[in-house]
Amino acid sequence: MELIDRALEFEQRKMRSLSTSDRVKISREAKALILDLNQVYKVRKDEKIMDIMKRLTVIKRKVEKRLKGRLL
Repeated sequence: MELIDRALEFEQRKMRSLSTSDRVKISREAKALILDLNQVYKVRKDEKIMDIMKRLTVIKRKVEKRLKGRLL
């Protein structure tokens, strides 16, 4: 399936030396992939899709944590 291939390709990308705009793009793309995969998961109930969504969520959280910065 094309959506799963896109998600796996996204997961393999290098996430080093990113600008702020790159981080925003990555966060938005991850969110879109997770929501699309969720729609497929609702129909199929496949655990592999759930695992992919969990891994993408971890990546998204790391990127967003870096975007928001440290709390004082």
